[in-house]
Amino acid sequence: MHRRHVVAVVAAALATSLASAQAQDKWPSRPITYVVPFGAGGTTDVLARLVTQKAGPALGATFVIENKPGAGGSLGSDFTAKAAPDGYTIQGGTISSHAINVSLYAKLGYDPIRSFQPITLIGSMPNILVVRADSPYQTLQDVIAAAKAKPGVINYASSGNGTSQHLSGVFFEQLTGGKMVHVPFKSSAESLTSLMSGQGVDIIFENLAPALPHIQAGKLRALGVTSEQRSSTVPQVPAIAETLPGFGIVSWQAIFAPAGVPKPIVDRLSAEMIKAVQDPELRAKLVAQGIEPGGMSPAELAAFQKAEVEKWGRVIKAGNIKVE
Repeated sequence: MHRRHVVAVVAAALATSLASAQAQDKWPSRPITYVVPFGAGGTTDVLARLVTQKAGPALGATFVIENKPGAGGSLGSDFTAKAAPDGYTIQGGTISSHAINVSLYAKLGYDPIRSFQPITLIGSMPNILVVRADSPYQTLQDVIAAAKAKPGVINYASSGNGTSQHLSGVFFEQLTGGKMVHVPFKSSAESLTSLMSGQGVDIIFENLAPALPHIQAGKLRALGVTSEQRSSTVPQVPAIAETLPGFGIVSWQAIFAPAGVPKPIVDRLSAEMIKAVQDPELRAKLVAQGIEPGGMSPAELAAFQKAEVEKWGRVIKAGNIKVE
């Protein structure tokens, strides 16, 4: 009886393993949910639709975009982290949801590293320090000098506490020793409107894409980009790092799956998503929006994300920033 029991257990294990392998071979056999942890129409949502339109036919898959906004991307990310690791749920992850929030929120339902399997980086975008066209601040050095000489005289806006715009200002203060006043808004549209109308805001470290049309229209003056190198979209604008060595910030967009997705599925999903990101037509659309196209392998994205989590953890701790 003992031998029969052992044989039965082994046979059952082999059958389960075979069934799992067959399921992987047939993947995808049904629609794949692509979770966007932000509202419709935002950058993460737009990129999800662009990438899946390219990757879907190659994978023989239909993608269903599901918006689950809230708590800086945390609600949708928590949903994905708890989804079955079968390759049928993936999500758009950002600098907020997968690097900043773990240090910003006292309680987070997921671990940005251990709860996810990286797929690829879609792209990255610098923030850009802008002032009104009639601002007395003509250069980055003018802003630094004023923030140091007259602490609190400069008001800088953001699209909310803990956003990359907010933390750009915090990091700027930490490296310059200056002091400014943070004025949070609910969106980039509101903060840009406040700046351009002269309603108590002097500068913004805004995402390049929403700021670009106003720069091109001559309503805003660009003083510096937050990426370590100049942006190919606005090559005439110096990198802040040229004046402040060590200053480097990009808002990034990536794709993640729940941890535990079988490697064959990860490899295929990653390969097709990378091909989509590197497609000339899609690359041109990204560049036109001020986004530097990505295409990292899962291992490269994992290393990049780990460094980002550690970096923003240091900045947030030094700034004593918390969001309930």
